[in-house]
This record gives sequence, structure tokens and C-alpha cells, in this order.
Amino acid sequence: MAKRRTELTEKKIAEMEKEGRGQGTGGNYKPWITVQDFPSSGLVTRSKGWKTKRIHHFLSKLERDYFYVLEWNRNVVDIREQYPLTREDTVFIAENKGFKHPTDPKSQIPIVMTTDFLITLSNSNGITHVARTIKPSKELENERIIEKFEIERSYWADRGVDWGIITEKEIPRNMIDNVEWLHSSYFEIENLSSSTLQTYIKQMKTLIEKCNTSIIEMVTEFDERFQLDNGMGLEILKHLIARHEFQVDINRKIFTHLWVEDVFKLNSR
Repeated sequence: MAKRRTELTEKKIAEMEKEGRGQGTGGNYKPWITVQDFPSSGLVTRSKGWKTKRIHHFLSKLERDYFYVLEWNRNVVDIREQYPLTREDTVFIAENKGFKHPTDPKSQIPIVMTTDFLITLSNSNGITHVARTIKPSKELENERIIEKFEIERSYWADRGVDWGIITEKEIPRNMIDNVEWLHSSYFEIENLSSSTLQTYIKQMKTLIEKCNTSIIEMVTEFDERFQLDNGMGLEILKHLIARHEFQVDINRKIFTHLWVEDVFKLNSR
């Protein structure tokens, strides 16, 4: 994880609480830690969420990759990253277990521990919450990290919330590549009004059902037929996939040279 930009003090923690960090749900949620809290680094990234319509903050590439898994899962209805744990409770757990509570390296005060993702799921059984911590598998051999995880596990167990660790081994690589490719196309397409986009979407759906060519040939034909800028047809197609308008095997890498019928499950829409 990247190192914090400034020293953490009791005053700073109070200010963060006053800002509403770690509070809210959906588009109103504010993560406890944001990318602005760290010096510029390729490790920290931001992305606008499909489900929340807000900017999400990630402190590692692995966190962002898992976020893509959650975005694709239709049972996930809310994603709260960098979720703060009540400090009094984590200090109590640490003392009971004989562990040293994590502290700020400069001020030495107990930090507010966080869980990487608190996830809200909705299914036929109702609404549930699960907590997930993201860590490279090689770091699971570190005794100090395991102690911190035990504090976190106990915290969520006390609240009846399922908690688990996600490593790169649980991240489906092809899915991540596909969702990353699709992600920005989920939203409205620049330079196309909502009504115009819906018209093109209807035409694209019809073309997909009848097409017997590769994806790249189909979208090129679409651009030419409707006199669109090169690449607009592909952007509309990606929008359709991202919105689950057509079913695809997301765990199979999508290449534009593939045949349309080999990518889209046209008989199971």
C-alpha cells in the first residue's frame, strides 16, 4: 500500500469524521481513505462506478481489479471501499488477542483500520452485506499482516458479517480484462444524445441478431451505414455488453476479430 501523505493525528481523524468520511451509501458514500491522501503514484487509481455513479478510490491495482469483478456481478447493488472500522472496537479486539494495534508511523497514535470493500448484495433472500480484504498472496506469510487480518475478521464476526481475503489467485484475469475494456462505455456516449443512442442501440441489436461476420466487420459496417465516426459502432456495442443487453461469456477474452455468434449468446437472451 502507498504511504500516507501526512502524519495522522487525533485532530486529523476528527476532521475526517466531520467531512463525512466512511459515511453514507451508494452515490453519497465517502471512503475513509482517498487517493488524495497519498503522494502521486501509479498504485492509487480512481474510477466512476456503474452501480453508485460516484468516483471510487483504490489504493492498489488488485483492489481496482476486484472492483471490476463486483461491477459485473448483478447481485451487487452497492460497493463501499476503504470502509472504516470503529477504532474503540478494534483497539479492544487487539488488546484481548495480545496484538499491537496498527499505529501511524509518525504520530504513533492508533489508526482507524479499514476494510477494502463492504459490499451490499441483493437477491431473492433479501439484502446482505459481505466484507472483503484484498492482498497479494505472497503477503499472507507475513505474521504482522495476519494479526491485522485477525483483528478485522473478529470485528466483522462480532457483527455477523461474512469476511474474507481476496488474492490475485481469486481474480479471473479474462473477466478483468474484459470489464476494464468495457468499463467507460457503460455510461452515455459523448456526442450522442440519449434518444439518438437508443435509436442506434435498436439498430445494433437487430444487426447482431442477423450478422454472420466478425465483430470488427460488423461495427465497421454499422459506422458506414449510419455515417458515424470510425469506432462509434464499437463504442455502442461495448455499451450494450456493459449494460448486459446481450449475454456474453465474460470469462472468455473478447477479441474484435472473433465471430459475432462466438461471442454473443444469442439464443439465451
